[in-house]
Amino acid sequence: MSIDILIIGSGMGGATLAAALAPTGVRIVILERGEHLTDSPAARDADAIFREGVFRPSETWLDGQGQPFNPGNYYCVGGNTKFYGAVLIRYREADFAPVRHMGGTTPGWPFPYAELEPWYQAAEEMYQVRGHLGDDPSEPPHSGAYPHPPVLDEPEIADLRCRLRRAGLHPSSLPLGVDLPRWLDRAATPWDAFPDTTGAKMDAESIGLARALSFDNVDLITGTHVDRLLPDATGRVKAVQVTGPQGARDITAARIVLAAGAVNSAAILLRSADSAHPDGLANRSGQVGRNFMNHNCSAALAIHPFRRNRSIYQKTLQINDFYTKGGPDGAPLGNVQLLGRISAPILAAQTRLPGPLARWIADHAIDFYVMSEDLPDPDSRVTLRDGQIMLDWKRSNWAAHEALVARLKRALRKAGFPLVLSRAFDRRTPSHQCGTARMGLDPESAVVDRFGRSFDHPNLFIADASILPTSAAVNPGLTIAANALRMADHIHRKELAA
Repeated sequence: MSIDILIIGSGMGGATLAAALAPTGVRIVILERGEHLTDSPAARDADAIFREGVFRPSETWLDGQGQPFNPGNYYCVGGNTKFYGAVLIRYREADFAPVRHMGGTTPGWPFPYAELEPWYQAAEEMYQVRGHLGDDPSEPPHSGAYPHPPVLDEPEIADLRCRLRRAGLHPSSLPLGVDLPRWLDRAATPWDAFPDTTGAKMDAESIGLARALSFDNVDLITGTHVDRLLPDATGRVKAVQVTGPQGARDITAARIVLAAGAVNSAAILLRSADSAHPDGLANRSGQVGRNFMNHNCSAALAIHPFRRNRSIYQKTLQINDFYTKGGPDGAPLGNVQLLGRISAPILAAQTRLPGPLARWIADHAIDFYVMSEDLPDPDSRVTLRDGQIMLDWKRSNWAAHEALVARLKRALRKAGFPLVLSRAFDRRTPSHQCGTARMGLDPESAVVDRFGRSFDHPNLFIADASILPTSAAVNPGLTIAANALRMADHIHRKELAA
């Protein structure tokens, strides 16, 4: 049977698109490089995850200086969402327009927030988001309420919420896609960076793929690496060259959707270079691989020597008082949210502190994730060197991030924490990767149009974070899902119904 839509990647973009198009009855095949995660003792073992890295891929990329590193990029059914913190938050309304930051001005999106809002609402319902409206000063307009109430604060976090309010801030509940009783039933651990092997997180596999695969017209093929795309003389992509359990072969389809993540989608396009497309496919603009963004992030530990933190999961609260303002001349600074509880084994593995010191700090700290926007830069890019991925991330807007960390430290001291430690996250970890194939209105400066279709190849679409023109300063998962739903509606109405 011929394939109508071939989707490369089973993460948030690919799985959501498949779920939305499955009811149309067209033949859909999803290719996944990895396999299903199976439950094991290591799935809830902090030492196995953070010290031994048992789930990390045995893959090496190069950084901008040509030095090898092991990226935090997971290959499994459901993609990186299997390990994500399940924060499903909307971009703010202002993020869709040009915004002046301390480090420069963002380009804006080819459409306003209002166009994506109904799809945000649909994505929140699809992924069963737990949340609450009314407390977040930066919350954009919603056409409906969250489908479920927020995940409850643990006692120490409820106390923190009160302290932050007394310090003049406006803490609000994190929008989360997690079934807390089901998660804790497996083991009393955080979910942030722990793999979902029981379906307790609302991730690309447990929600998107589960819905898509409930239809007979959808199939998933695992263990299959996409080597390149093969265009024909007319510019259409006629086939995908893959290597899998059956060896090397070509798979043909009427439409191809790239959803392999911002780094790998760009790498696939670049690997597909031929005599007619020497710079790679979909690259008339020269923008494929460029404008890589990854957020500027730090961990901040608020410590009180006489108060213990007995939380298990912790990750239920955020602060957006500085999202649209707070810097010099009112420049935006970013988002602050709680991390999943950092236990002594996690802290020791990440810092190499002696065990007793790591235990004391972990027992007395509340852990925050501080996130600022990374701005698009054409020199921040993905390239290939002898076929190997080279990621040259050029961090931007760092002064705004330093200002946000400083504002948070002052606020936490005012809230009763005499010691606040902070440390920037490794710049080589592409946890919130986006950009590299941005959407726009001009084929000379963008890779795809406003609906994710390549300007150069009429049957090629991209449905992951590659096409996001900006990174904003919030987790990208919900925006990827919402945009995939919007794309699916367009493909259904304009392509399949034609």
